[in-house]
Amino acid sequence: MPHLATPTSATHREIRQQPDAWRELRDLLAHRGPALREFLAPLLARDDLRIVLTGAGTSAFIGDIAGEALRRTLRRRVEPLATTDLVADPLGTLAEPLPVLLVSFGRSGNSPESSAATRVAEQVAPEVHHLVITCNAEGRLAREHADAPRSFVLLLPERTNDTGFAMTSSFSTMLLAVLLAFEPGRAGTVDALADAATSLLERSGEVEALLDGEPRRVVYLGSGPLRGLAQESALKLLELTAGRVAAFHDTPLGFRHGPKSVVDDRTLVVVLGSGDPYTARYDADIVAELRQDHPGRVVHLGAQDFPVPGLDDLDDGLRAVALATFAQLLALGASVRLGCTPDNPFPDGSVNRVVRGVRIHELPLP
Repeated sequence: MPHLATPTSATHREIRQQPDAWRELRDLLAHRGPALREFLAPLLARDDLRIVLTGAGTSAFIGDIAGEALRRTLRRRVEPLATTDLVADPLGTLAEPLPVLLVSFGRSGNSPESSAATRVAEQVAPEVHHLVITCNAEGRLAREHADAPRSFVLLLPERTNDTGFAMTSSFSTMLLAVLLAFEPGRAGTVDALADAATSLLERSGEVEALLDGEPRRVVYLGSGPLRGLAQESALKLLELTAGRVAAFHDTPLGFRHGPKSVVDDRTLVVVLGSGDPYTARYDADIVAELRQDHPGRVVHLGAQDFPVPGLDDLDDGLRAVALATFAQLLALGASVRLGCTPDNPFPDGSVNRVVRGVRIHELPLP
């Protein structure tokens, strides 16, 4: 039976480079941090500022994770808003007449909605400032904001501009970048995160072995910041298997309200273990319930049955950075076993690395 892709696969290489990429990001922020803090400080001093985290697809899930995490630590309004929602309904999503700090995530920065989101925000909100976090210096998003007076472009290490189909190191490094941008004092956690991810990489055989029962459905469950990671994990599996493995996501509490009906004897459920003692009780409850009532396989990631050393003292936003490695390895293993090409799961071009076919319409304003 085929095993994980060889190191010549870009996807394989980009998953494995993540610990080094995060350390490189830490060094980059040590250099650019003062300028970034100078940009952010006057904005964060404003009580009426609305911080909006935006991106499309996987980049949108960065906002879902970081928004949950940063609200807790900054104690202020921080909200995820996908570019696909912002562009389609700017008058609704930005209806409040408040100044906005729009934090845009983009691996390539060339998705049609990326630039469109920054433009329609300028049309609708009374005042907009832009923090662009991207992996591609030549992308449209980076170029348009490089010299803009109310913009700051944070270019990530060049290696994170993934060339594989699915976002892997670009996702985790952009997530870590935004968490450290708003909480620079937490740069000391990078080694712990890198060590945790390395431990998962060293156990890639264990991760792949979860596919031995040939599950036809995989469910990821997570609460708080890990809810966004559950969604990203499900998408990664769909992308790399070209949709041949059905993937679902939910919260441990929400799963009981109907979605649990997808579980059968060929379903793998992965519960993303929270580091919060209170939230972790709900994780443990759904694990126990599923193991008692259903024949499928249940994995409690980051807990006793699949521990990840080094994460115990980290909040769930940071835990998500490292735990993403598990989902990437599982998706890669499933892709190879099914005979897909991880770097190009859709050779017919029906789904593309950078989305195509999006027509941006002019926004009529009163």
